Amino acid sequence: MNDRRLRQRDTSSPARARCLIVDDEAPAREELRYLLRDFPDVQVVGEATNAEEALMLLRSLDYDVVLLDIRMPGGTGLEVAAALAGLPRPPAVVFTTAYPDHAVEAFDLAAADYLLKPFDRARLRRALDRALSDAPDDDEPRAGGPSPASGGDELPPLRRVPAQRGDRTVLIDEAEVVYASAARGYSYLKLADDRVLVNFSLAELERRLTRRFFRAHRSHLVNLDHVRELVPDHRGALVLVMDDREASRIEVSRRQARELRRFLGL
Repeated sequence: MNDRRLRQRDTSSPARARCLIVDDEAPAREELRYLLRDFPDVQVVGEATNAEEALMLLRSLDYDVVLLDIRMPGGTGLEVAAALAGLPRPPAVVFTTAYPDHAVEAFDLAAADYLLKPFDRARLRRALDRALSDAPDDDEPRAGGPSPASGGDELPPLRRVPAQRGDRTVLIDEAEVVYASAARGYSYLKLADDRVLVNFSLAELERRLTRRFFRAHRSHLVNLDHVRELVPDHRGALVLVMDDREASRIEVSRRQARELRRFLGL
């Protein structure tokens, strides 16, 4: 557990999360302050207009969360987020930007969320709850092995998954997906030679993709049609070698390995 989470507050406590706003545009900073004024558990204790100011403030005071723009003069929000890894108690990072094309990089830097401007108070509330919560990203894998992803719920199976590529939304055929991995309430889709971010949690994808997708463990959902090899290990688990360009290796938990063997008739 990292130091930021060691500072989590009991919800009954009057302590408030210390928030830093970083944006080079004054109207954007004012809008964030306006949205945050109704959040009794969050207190804005600093503002910065560029990357240099942000790092100076972040190194001088322990913040719980930073609302961070990406494109700013003198350095990007991504560079600020990367530098936070060197702090003894790094804050959670929520990116707030008008540009969708940096989301994959943002989650690679362990961002808690990625908000596209304009957003409303409810969306900001969800992002802050995610940033300040110690809850796991996704549900546990279902017991009973692979099953149709729609699960009998209201939503139909998701045969084509919408994903962001730059400023475009493209539809990815589920057959192209080698595996999906969790990313703080979102998911990455690994394709043969690419990786894209989608606005579905891994649990949502598990419910809505078809029977060929199997929850290897809590952070990976694999397309069995793209498994090249199953490699057993000494603990009774399995490693799946996938058929993407990198020959990715996905570990299957011991419990899920039993389910997978039964499903495949091994």
